[in-house]
Amino acid sequence: MNISATNVILHSLNYSSEGTLQCTKREGELPISPSIEQFLTKIHSTYQSKTNKAFASFPTDSDKPQVFQRALEQQMAGDLDFVSFSQTAVDCLLAELLKQDFAEQGILLISKYSWTASDYLLIALLQNNESVSVNENLELTTSQHLETSKIQLVTRIDLTLLARSPESNRYLSFIKGRVGRQVSDFFLDFMGAQEGFDAKVQNQVLMKAVEEFCEKEALPIAQKQEVREVAFDYCKEQLKQGEDIALSTLSEQLQESPKLEGSFYDFVSQDYQLEENFPADRSVMRKLTKYVGSGGGVSISFDQKHLGESIQYDADSDTLTIKGIPPNLREQLKRDATGVSASDEDDNGEAPF
Repeated sequence: MNISATNVILHSLNYSSEGTLQCTKREGELPISPSIEQFLTKIHSTYQSKTNKAFASFPTDSDKPQVFQRALEQQMAGDLDFVSFSQTAVDCLLAELLKQDFAEQGILLISKYSWTASDYLLIALLQNNESVSVNENLELTTSQHLETSKIQLVTRIDLTLLARSPESNRYLSFIKGRVGRQVSDFFLDFMGAQEGFDAKVQNQVLMKAVEEFCEKEALPIAQKQEVREVAFDYCKEQLKQGEDIALSTLSEQLQESPKLEGSFYDFVSQDYQLEENFPADRSVMRKLTKYVGSGGGVSISFDQKHLGESIQYDADSDTLTIKGIPPNLREQLKRDATGVSASDEDDNGEAPF
């Protein structure tokens, strides 16, 4: 589904000949066109697919909001035009970059658009890369292009949620640094926001709750596996549709399909600090139906339903026994066992006579 853009503007962050980070501001918005909306849709899709997003909000205990928040409130109220707001935003970002001494430059994209039933503000620092192509005269030519597939410095504000529920802790999202305090975290600082909840942690708690719910209900192995698969399928579909996991809906589906006696919603409402709705995390939810592990040069992944059947685990000897290994792995093992290396094979991938 394509987005519908209402405002878009670009500003440039670059270094002067003296080596000072500076900003070149555009004085007017870009005209909305099908190509612009297609470009924004590509960035939106890239952002939607990111699994390492974190959520944040503006402080509610401050009588004096910081510059960015105040400008956003004025823009939403119609007291500040979009161009002026964007110029204030890039000034805030430049000040934070200089304060933090981050060597970041590129094209700052600021856009308002609608998707599904919400309005969003997207702010992304895009890299302006050089590419080489061949023209009709078979000559090499160079051109500039904005990188949209590997964005890391980006934040998005759900304006509809902010207007409806300013007390929410999740109307602002950004791509979270993987280890420690990363460059992406300064997006929080330049907006004067504070981190809300961690979607990955929410998914991990949900997975733990599913397992403990099955134990509480004393479900047999087959029904326990069915519960995991129903939960996984629901979360997978929500992720595909770009929708949040809703605990009440998940609970309803668990009672419909495996026909459980107890209520999963009542169970998680007691001791688990879960949001009513939160985004699915692909890397976490796949562990509902798979065993995954790696270390010491060994990586193992298999569906949980195979444990106890084609795969046996002996806790005393810490050993996995696998019956019926994948055909492509079997062929590699057989080849090495017979002493035929990959270099001995002919062009068709077959060993010589």
